[in-house]
Amino acid sequence: MVTRSVMKVGRLWRQPGRLFGGAWAGRGRSSRAGCRHTRPTAGVLCVLGWGLFALCPSLYAQEQSDYYRIETYELPKGVNFEASGLAVLPDGKLAVALRKGEIWIAQSPSNVAKPGFKLFASGLHEILGLAWRDGALYATQRSEVTKLRDVTGDGVADEYLTAATGWGVSGNYHEYAYGPVFDQEGNLYTSLNAGMGKGWKGAGEDEKHAPWRGWVMRTTPEGKMEPWCAGFRSPCGIGQDADGEIFITDQQGNWMPTTPLFHIRKGAWFAHEGSIADAMRPESPVKIAAKQADGITVAEAMKSVQGYTPPAVWLPYVKMGQSGTGIVCDKSGGKFGPFEKQLFLGEFVLSGVNRVFLEKVGGEYQGACFPFVDGLQCAALALTTLPDGSLVVGESNRGWNSKGNRPFGLQKIVWTKKMPLEVQKMELTKSGFRFTFTLPVDKASVGELTGQSYTYPFQSKYGGEELDAKPLQITSSTLSDDGLTLEVAIANLRTGYVHEFELPQLKANDGTPLWHRMAYYTVNRLK
Repeated sequence: MVTRSVMKVGRLWRQPGRLFGGAWAGRGRSSRAGCRHTRPTAGVLCVLGWGLFALCPSLYAQEQSDYYRIETYELPKGVNFEASGLAVLPDGKLAVALRKGEIWIAQSPSNVAKPGFKLFASGLHEILGLAWRDGALYATQRSEVTKLRDVTGDGVADEYLTAATGWGVSGNYHEYAYGPVFDQEGNLYTSLNAGMGKGWKGAGEDEKHAPWRGWVMRTTPEGKMEPWCAGFRSPCGIGQDADGEIFITDQQGNWMPTTPLFHIRKGAWFAHEGSIADAMRPESPVKIAAKQADGITVAEAMKSVQGYTPPAVWLPYVKMGQSGTGIVCDKSGGKFGPFEKQLFLGEFVLSGVNRVFLEKVGGEYQGACFPFVDGLQCAALALTTLPDGSLVVGESNRGWNSKGNRPFGLQKIVWTKKMPLEVQKMELTKSGFRFTFTLPVDKASVGELTGQSYTYPFQSKYGGEELDAKPLQITSSTLSDDGLTLEVAIANLRTGYVHEFELPQLKANDGTPLWHRMAYYTVNRLK
């Protein structure tokens, strides 16, 4: 009983964000979110959680380091190393883009003490993404994606070419651009923030508004830009799964009650009204009404809002962070642990990395999210993996609130080769859920499961609380003979709802305790 209480308070360590507000997008407006979430009770509990963590750091820090250790790179002296884009080169070197417009290349990225950084390019405008393809680096600036090549072989870029451009930029502070991502055919994808506040009025058609804000744009290998899908607020994480499907994280705000993970495809609509005007253009593949419902629930919107595409996964606010960022797929072949082909998502405010398992149900992606690693030195912004399987995290809080003791940096997460007891995957079944574990579970440790389901508001107001919460009616739970799977029957599964579980204090047959007890599955379709 004492252990259970400690674990519940310990989870508040993941919740200091209740004292802050928003993160990457619209930090200047974060007080609006902060006043809604900064309740006296939450603040007291948060301080209590921090106090207990300070007294008993082994509750999380020691346990985490048993499985994954965090290594910090030695950075170039005198450089504000706001690492906002990462790309691994064919020779194993690591290219790192900085928000302020430089690209550095680590000659030995496996050696954090002596990575050998060398300046490759400079003079770019707010780089928020980096990719390597066909002998060149591609950096996403505010107004274009730039192709950079070292033609002379001296380790410095001497060719800067425009690879993609054509979206509107008015000077509005919120008009960030992210990417790029390439598909198998060589098409380039860029995600664009919705504009907020005042900017330059522009001329001609652009005087009405900067076009294609809140969209993903596709640029063909021939350089033709095409609108692809829309309804984003701040789609700062863009990446691919093991099959090359493109996913995007957005951030809490108006029309985004919490961090979503979207599966993008042509013509999809993801709710933010800032891009409705361009959806009315004849060349738009998005077919929606000129005005959408406001103040209903996500579950209701899935049934009634024309064209609405819900997230594959919702990451519950504070419980799973406050502002999702970069995306990377584990394709290390087991070098990073037991999560091959799963997605890892950066978290800005709480300075960590979360994990997502996806599956297809009824032809559409949905799945579960889990806590993974906390304790980075500041906000996680960009993610990539090195050939040795380690996960590199580019960091920058850009002066906004994030947990940690540094304003920028670069760190690496390395598997210690010790196997944790974790939920390796969580799948929907016809009667409930199947939990698959990384180690055989001791049957004697399987106690009572508890959980609830809830949906979110579909609204123009900032953020949104969990709505229509109901306890899960768990009718049975059965552990397999080999201890690797737990079948859980639920009498009240609901589409359009997150299904949250608190697992018992499970132990493996060898005594290893369950590392993370919380799991959150987003049900969009039933089997």
